[in-house]
Order: sequence, then C-alpha cells, then structure tokens
Amino acid sequence: MASVTARTVPPARSALRRKPRKDWRGWIFVGPFMAVFALVFIAPLFYAIYLSTFRKQLIGGNHFVGLDNYTQLFQDASFWEALLRVLLFLVVQVPIMLGIALAAAMAIDSARLYAAGLFRIVLFLPYAVPAVVAALMWGFIYGDQFGLVGNVNDILGSTVLKPFSSDWMLISIGNIVTWEFVGYNMLIFYTTLKTIPTELYEAAELDGAGQLWIIRAIKIPALRGALVIGTIFSIIGSFQLFNEPNILRPLAENILTTDYTPNMYAYNLAFSGQQQNYSATVAIVMGVVTAVIAYVVQLRGSRTEDR
Repeated sequence: MASVTARTVPPARSALRRKPRKDWRGWIFVGPFMAVFALVFIAPLFYAIYLSTFRKQLIGGNHFVGLDNYTQLFQDASFWEALLRVLLFLVVQVPIMLGIALAAAMAIDSARLYAAGLFRIVLFLPYAVPAVVAALMWGFIYGDQFGLVGNVNDILGSTVLKPFSSDWMLISIGNIVTWEFVGYNMLIFYTTLKTIPTELYEAAELDGAGQLWIIRAIKIPALRGALVIGTIFSIIGSFQLFNEPNILRPLAENILTTDYTPNMYAYNLAFSGQQQNYSATVAIVMGVVTAVIAYVVQLRGSRTEDR
C-alpha cells in the first residue's frame, strides 16, 4: 500500500503546481469592438475635456485656462435658457409620448383590435423616416402661406393656428418628435407584453378579474423595466434635441435662434463662432447633466421594481 501511495502522490502534486493556461481567443472577437469603441467614443470624450480647458485668443492662439470656461458657462444666460427650454420639453413631451405608446401597445396586445398587425406597422413606420425628412415634411404642413395649417386658417377666416410663433414652437417640435418615436416605444412595450406567460391571464380570468385589473396587476408591473428604458432613451433624446429645430429654423428664424437648444448652441459656437473650446465645455456639461438625470431615473425605477 505504501508503494502505491508513493507512486500516486507525485502526479497529484505536479497537477496542483501546473498553472492553467489563459485562453486569449475571446479577445479575437472582443478586441475589434473595444478598439473601435475606444477610437470613436473614449478618445473624443477625453479630447473634448482637453479642449474645454483651453481658450482661443486673438494673440497667441490657445491658452490653458483650467476651469474658466465652466465658470463662464454657469454664468451664461443663453445656455441656461436653452437648458430650461429642453427641460420643459422633456417634462411635457416625454410623458405624452410614452403614454400614447403604452396605450397603443396595450390595444395591440389585447387581441381585440381589428387589423392589429397593420396598425402596428403603420404606427412604427414614422420611426423609419429620417429625422431630417420628417422635420421638412412637418415644416411644409406647418406653413402659414403654403401648408395645411395655412389652408385651415383660410377656412376659419383668421390666423388661429400659429405653429411658428413663440407660444406654439415647442408644441410644434414636440408633435414632430412624438410622431417619430411613438412607434419605437410602442414596439418596446409590446415586445415586453408578449413575454408575459399566458397562464397568468388564464388564472386571473378564472378568479373573475376584469381587463382593467389585469392591466393594473399584471401588465403594468411587467412593463416597469421597459418604461424605465423608454424614459431613459427619451431623456437622452430630449437633451440631444437638434435636428427638428435646426431644420425648421429657416421657416421661423426669429423664434428658432442659434441658441434655442444646448446642442444648437454648441454646434453654432463650434462651426459659426469658431469657439471650439467653449463648445466642448457646453457638450461636456450637457453630457454630465444627461447622465445624472438618466441615472436618477434608472435608480428610482430599480427601487420601484424591487418593491
């Protein structure tokens, strides 16, 4: 027995001493993505931060100013007006858009809607239209002299509808954005509803539950994660508002100024005002504001789901 033990122990010890080889084959698949991600996302981010610490002067070119650009930005009335404008847009437009998308998803999932497949395609179709084309199309519809709104005003005999006035402008832009993205959010909600087990519906019907109770007790709780995702995407989109007001600007130049939204402000600072450093500062601050608000929404949504 001692000889058998002597022969078997050394191989076991050598096996313990042998270090497992690292398998690098996974990096063959992950590596190209990481390289592109670093090139198109990480590098521009650090470059924008670098630019924001300099200021271009008439004599001597760029000079390092540290946080002076940020101090100037926090005292910039144009920036604060633009930021408050998109915050108002977010608070009003996002709940309306998500509410319509949720109602449409519920209607399609109820299996009581006639031609539900066609309705789903028609509702999603505007999302396939490029934002530039959508803004141009609605710009012609909003036209007082040549569009549908102008024809309605002619029928009414007075200028009742004013899409390009200061009071109506955010509503006009919100209508375009809602038309574009209701179908996108509807598809997220509808896909989530299709993952609910049918046994839950059958059990609820056996207990005598009505459709309103099923929506409140089964469907809404199942949709909380999708609602959080849709809200976060909508917050990011609201703070990035650029295409629609920029395309409509020639039709309402007196209202849609170059600093109407933070993105328009940063764009015109960089390409029209030749103030790339200050433009980078606006972009960095807006990125931080967007990330903080999106994180708060995600955190509150997660706590609600845990409850």
